[in-house]
Amino acid sequence: MAHRIVVMGVSGCGKSTLAARLAQALDGVFIEGDDHHPAPSREKMRQGIALCDSDREPWLDQLSARMNANEGATVLSCSALKRTYRERLRARVDSLRFVFLDIALPEATKRVSSRSGHSFPASLVADQFATLEPPGGEAGVLCVDAVQPIEHNLDAAMQWIRVPSGDEPILQAAK
Repeated sequence: MAHRIVVMGVSGCGKSTLAARLAQALDGVFIEGDDHHPAPSREKMRQGIALCDSDREPWLDQLSARMNANEGATVLSCSALKRTYRERLRARVDSLRFVFLDIALPEATKRVSSRSGHSFPASLVADQFATLEPPGGEAGVLCVDAVQPIEHNLDAAMQWIRVPSGDEPILQAAK
């Protein structure tokens, strides 16, 4: 069975790093969600303007299509902030599972502020937290603490992935 996983969370939580490492561990394909925003959305973010649902819906559909284009394991980094966004992805990608990197606002802001060469401004982090609907209670979700070392979260995700989709409990990795 080909694993389909979204590593999700607000900007600065480390989703791209974990998703890339997870794809490597699964000998799969990594898709960086931010690379697929259309130019108008990128420009809005550069200007410090938060994206709205109508900006995100076609982007989510494109990400779904990219995930489905791969036959093997596929890991996507995507904020997937709202339940409706996750449902949209689930409706288009069979057996989709999510790893949620939970982080506090001050730590996420600090991380984004220290980035160089990234188009997402720290001024939008608070907006992401205001939009975030944590996925607790949703099936097929592993919640991990974003301040834990990457190896810890990678190990937790790999152990969780080994449980067949649909059979797994909703887990919270040890902090």
